[in-house]
Amino acid sequence: MGNTAIEVRGIGKQYRLGAAGGDRQYSYKSLRDLLAEIPRTLFRRHQAQAPRTFWALKDVCFDVVEGEVVGLIGRNGAGKSTFLKVLSRVTDPTEGRILLRGRVGSLLEVGTGFHPELTGRENIALNGAILGMRRAEIARQFDAIVAFAEVEKFIDMPVKHYSSGMYLRLAFAVAAHLEPEILLVDEVLAVGDAAFQKKCLGKMADVSQQGRTIVFVSHNMTALRSLCTRAVWLNEGKVMEDGPVATVVDHYLQRNATANLESRWDDPATAPGDHRARLHLVRVNVKNADADRVTRETPVEIEFQYWNFVPGAVLDVSMFLYTLEEVCVFNIASPYSPKPAGLIRETVHIPANFLNAGSHYVRLFLIQHSATVIVRHSHAVSFEVEEGERADGWYGRWIGAVRPDLQWTCEFL
Repeated sequence: MGNTAIEVRGIGKQYRLGAAGGDRQYSYKSLRDLLAEIPRTLFRRHQAQAPRTFWALKDVCFDVVEGEVVGLIGRNGAGKSTFLKVLSRVTDPTEGRILLRGRVGSLLEVGTGFHPELTGRENIALNGAILGMRRAEIARQFDAIVAFAEVEKFIDMPVKHYSSGMYLRLAFAVAAHLEPEILLVDEVLAVGDAAFQKKCLGKMADVSQQGRTIVFVSHNMTALRSLCTRAVWLNEGKVMEDGPVATVVDHYLQRNATANLESRWDDPATAPGDHRARLHLVRVNVKNADADRVTRETPVEIEFQYWNFVPGAVLDVSMFLYTLEEVCVFNIASPYSPKPAGLIRETVHIPANFLNAGSHYVRLFLIQHSATVIVRHSHAVSFEVEEGERADGWYGRWIGAVRPDLQWTCEFL
């Protein structure tokens, strides 16, 4: 066991509901704010009301060893980003204490720590100085930062003119290359493109191999499994579970998996869509004796019903099947062809022994002429594929989005 890089003891963070600026102790007010508060102040004189508060974090305790990569998981509002802000000293905890051993680099949101009027070059120097880097250290890493961020042509331009993608690339490059002993990364990687996300994850893996400590917040469970050795699950501001990443992620996904085998809209006037077509129903039809239970051996049908209001319109349904870990299992579209006016049903058939065990949900698009989206629905239906009977003696987790029963041949050569 190595030395402890982060010690968290009884951390709690309380906010006052309705208070502008969140932390009233450190907030300041402009003249405009003061003028806007006059009517509210007069109203409060006639209405005594106790201040409303809530705890974003409560009694959070754990340690992180030097060189460890820890993933923070939890639903939106669970307290993950608040905890990183407390760790990075952006905000003070209401109670408890944190001991950090080493310099901290953080990437909490796009542009954090950047001054919009300064150029990219000047912001690199500024962030390095804030981290306590010497000028020679900053100069040694400067070319690597600029190359990683891919902003060579714009490095002497004020960052207020940068796109959000350029902002993000430069912010991550600074945080990762200025050699902090502790690196805190929030869900900001979600706004980057796929190539940049892969690049960032690779860089964080390199940083962890150098013995530096990483605390990583993400909803991308695949990235967490590949990068982290340990996960801490926060729920309503408290530590729900702390342990090996595979175990904690599995428990988190099982807890948040909810089956919704049908979504239905019976009123054509208010259903999703417009004057051209509207969605009526999306349903999972389970082809076995237990109509609510899906196993790997169960054939499944996904049924789509929609009203077509334009005779002869060329329409098709594009269906994306995702796991709860946001991995796309497949995308398939129905044959696009002219449709008569009226209620249309289209069904896709998923054979038995094709899907892997786990939670799945359907994202759909109703498309006209293969180009114009009329309806989009992110979580139309969801279902859980259970393992079912196993004859191979192995009951661990199988890797992969699908697990088809393919034919093998064996011959003596």
